[in-house]
Amino acid sequence: MAKVALITGVTGQDGDYLSEYLLKKGYTVHGIKRRASMFNTERIDHIYQDPHLEQR
Repeated sequence: MAKVALITGVTGQDGDYLSEYLLKKGYTVHGIKRRASMFNTERIDHIYQDPHLEQR
């Protein structure tokens, strides 16, 4: 069975580190971010994959 994690605050420092760690361990990671006036995801842009887009 696949391991799945849900991380709240994924765009924060701890959420970023935890998501990278779990991805390296083979987890499927889903994240929740706080609604803000800016879409600030620069900490996780390098690992973000939109599940609604075709894999290339």
